[in-house]
Amino acid sequence: MTKIITLTVNPAIDKSTTVAGIGPNTKLRCSEPTFDAGGGGINISRAIHKLGGSSLCIYFAGGPSGENLKKLLNEQNIEQSIISIEGWTRENLAVTDTTTNQQYRFGMPGPAIKEKEWQNALKQLEGILNKGDYLVASGNLPPHIPDDFYVKVSQIAEKKEARFILDTSGEALMKAAKSHVYMLKPNLAELGVLTGVPSITHLDLKPLAKQFLENHDCEIIVVSLGPKGALLATKNEIVHVPAPVVHQKSTIGAGDSMVAGMVMSLIWGRTLGDMVRYGVACGTAATMHHGTQLCNKEDADKLYDWINEQKPITKTN
Repeated sequence: MTKIITLTVNPAIDKSTTVAGIGPNTKLRCSEPTFDAGGGGINISRAIHKLGGSSLCIYFAGGPSGENLKKLLNEQNIEQSIISIEGWTRENLAVTDTTTNQQYRFGMPGPAIKEKEWQNALKQLEGILNKGDYLVASGNLPPHIPDDFYVKVSQIAEKKEARFILDTSGEALMKAAKSHVYMLKPNLAELGVLTGVPSITHLDLKPLAKQFLENHDCEIIVVSLGPKGALLATKNEIVHVPAPVVHQKSTIGAGDSMVAGMVMSLIWGRTLGDMVRYGVACGTAATMHHGTQLCNKEDADKLYDWINEQKPITKTN
């Protein structure tokens, strides 16, 4: 049976709260906070579970906050494999100002990871992955993990004939893009970095995505465009999918929900066009809820039906 394995190298506990007005030099009285397990791969595993799927969630964790993270995932019945570290798992904070509906997100850097700890992660992946599995890595690298860590992950996935899906940024993205990746999910700015173009207009988007695929060992690229949807590009087709307009309450986890929807579509045997349409639906659905609740299947399915009714234009190269 094909498995989905998610990898989170910089997980977090996401604390969310609200306050009626934000200003300096005064005590701000917040509402009772909510706590969610967070970090790219963890969010993807949580969203997959909400969509009716299952995955194995591999992540680094340490200290009392790491224990709390494990507890939060246990409460959601997420299958876990924990790589123990000496440092403490980070905690992030999101505060929504109820007077303006603006959200302020404070992300912490994460603990330093020792070489023996990230080497343990690579060994674990090599022992778990099988032919045809989906390995989904999402998130930035924490301190002291080498920039080519995802290259090493890619090499293991290729050796095991698994499909590697990556959503990251910075130098880690630049290096991983030169290795074999089944699917990359950059945003517009990240595609600019990958192609050496400082500023991309929507007229540039399709030729640049095609150019990237011609010059890299990557089968699929999905460029997330925020409220404008996403662009799917393969060597044979280009599809732009617009995002439905909804009342946004939080953007936390929208990209991870999008990835979860795409991976589940692949598991269900949908076409690549339907894959990105459902991904956009899941990403949009996630923005309809406060905090880090991610998408739910009912919202995602309704938005997916709406997107399909719009008949997005498909271009065959």
